[in-house]
Amino acid sequence: MNTPTAPPVRVAELDLARPGELHRPGHRTPYHPTGPTLALVRSAGHPLGTVTADADRPDRLHAALHAAARQRFETEGPAAGGEEKEGGDGAVGPVVSVVVCTHNRPDLLVRCLDSLLRGGYPSLDVIVVDNAPADDAVRRLLPERYGDRVRYVREPVAGLARARNRGLAAARGGICAFADDDLILDERWVPALVAGFREAPGPACVTGLVMPAELDTRAQLLLERYSGYGKGFAPRDYTLRTRTGDPLYPFATGRLGTGANMAFRTDVLRALGGFDPATGTGTPAYGGEDLLAFLQVLAAGHTVSYRPDALVWHPHRRALDTLPPQAFGLGAGFGAYLAAAVRRRPRLLAGLLPLLPRGLWRTAHRSAAPAGADDPLLRALRRRELLGLLYGPLGYLRSLHAQRRADRRRHPGRPADGAGR
Repeated sequence: MNTPTAPPVRVAELDLARPGELHRPGHRTPYHPTGPTLALVRSAGHPLGTVTADADRPDRLHAALHAAARQRFETEGPAAGGEEKEGGDGAVGPVVSVVVCTHNRPDLLVRCLDSLLRGGYPSLDVIVVDNAPADDAVRRLLPERYGDRVRYVREPVAGLARARNRGLAAARGGICAFADDDLILDERWVPALVAGFREAPGPACVTGLVMPAELDTRAQLLLERYSGYGKGFAPRDYTLRTRTGDPLYPFATGRLGTGANMAFRTDVLRALGGFDPATGTGTPAYGGEDLLAFLQVLAAGHTVSYRPDALVWHPHRRALDTLPPQAFGLGAGFGAYLAAAVRRRPRLLAGLLPLLPRGLWRTAHRSAAPAGADDPLLRALRRRELLGLLYGPLGYLRSLHAQRRADRRRHPGRPADGAGR
């Protein structure tokens, strides 16, 4: 398929307290881009929103971005509370276990871990879960580069949910956070999560903002436009009774956050059984373990809090041919999640069935704004996502059988209790 090219959009961040400075996502050194640029605007470190500008010289671009930021956010001022301290109030914060699951990507893992440890949070318990590795590269890398600052755990059976459960079982902190191995983590990420747990009404889960780390290729631009991870810049709390305007809520838990950036009270997540191993990347279900965990938290009467201060940067895949499989996986993961939710709580089916027609319609019309309605690739992605959504329940059943077989091979003679424990 021939598609028009688009100029790359540089991604930067600026702070209103430091005019004239731009930085790359997750970097401290000055950045001097030219051309179209998207900048995350902060005030005293707190993310406020984004602005865009275009100029052929770095000084002109700096001036244009800061002028746009001042004009848009001039009434904002520094966010209440100023800079976050350790744990949010200057006291030594609680122990936070950060689980980073990885699969044959040591180079990306190093970038993620470096950004995490650069934050300097003192009470940090870092666990790397090596999921079905092809070799021992990660096992050898961690002690050489990080010494005893990072613990290594191996999960031999493929599947992100299984890997996350292995990390959850090893966690020593009262808060257990999960990050993907390809992320760049903001230095304030852990303190911001801790601060979120300390706010009323005492959430059991805190999610955060995910920004694109780069928008250099047409594929990255299209993915951000089609299904970007960002949930906005306003904090919000969710319960089963929250009115969201989404016809699929509370089943539409994707609006609460994403598995790339989430944290739980460790005891709550363990009491809920962790993540359903028949969902998640690396299984025939393609995904959905994070969505199901959010729903389980809500259904148990807890609150999920979204806090944009808990910021991470996500590098989208660069090639166009990766978009159709991603769109299919997006739909399949959601369909698998719905099937898993009904399997766990059959009484949910009565409430879900009336919502499905409108939910399917919204999926079919995703990104159908006038600016993108005629883009053939976006139309193709919508079709792929819808096909994935229809496949999702079957994928979940296939994954259930695969997980049971894996359990029988690993534990001969032990009765298989299925997935979702």
